[in-house]
Amino acid sequence: MKKYILSFALACMSLLSFAQANYEKVMTEKIAKIETCKTPEDFQVLANDFQRIANKETAKWLPNYYAAFSYIQKGRVLMREGKMQELDAVADQAQKFIDAAESIEKENSEIHLLQKMVYSLKMMVNPQERYMTFGMKAQEELTKAEKFNPNNPRVTLIKAEDIYFTPEQYGGSKTKGMEMFKTALEKFNSFKPKTTLDPNWGKGEAEYFINQPTK
Repeated sequence: MKKYILSFALACMSLLSFAQANYEKVMTEKIAKIETCKTPEDFQVLANDFQRIANKETAKWLPNYYAAFSYIQKGRVLMREGKMQELDAVADQAQKFIDAAESIEKENSEIHLLQKMVYSLKMMVNPQERYMTFGMKAQEELTKAEKFNPNNPRVTLIKAEDIYFTPEQYGGSKTKGMEMFKTALEKFNSFKPKTTLDPNWGKGEAEYFINQPTK
């Protein structure tokens, strides 16, 4: 009987190991695609892929995180294209996955940073009318993200973007933003994610801005 129990236990361990290895393989492939996506449609397809993984891996926060991030990136592309009227719907989709990720992983800097980015998308639909609501909420989430991990380079990157793109009459500065991008890059150079699947995006963006003229 002990022999059969041991065999059964070993078989279960083998299946679990295989499932984990398969999960990591699929996630690694999908995460790599983030860098190659260019259009809103590309990011929508990727968000759908991560959603399918999240539906299977209900105890893991990262699939939900990346589904939310894919929607946020879709929104950022739409914003660059001037399609502000579409941002609310995209932000609402991202919010569902942020909520799911946070229900699994509490007080996580990366998740709060995505929440900040979602609020920023909603603010950009009408900045003048929405700053006192979504703009303030975005700043609160950024503060939380920095509190939970002061060394998170993505927090510094997003702070740099905010300063860089805010008009000077409202406290922005391309020069100060550029300095912060350099600080972000320094943090990226020393940053090591907890696992190969943990968030590790943003370094290329910091390098891009550093190479832009300040005026």
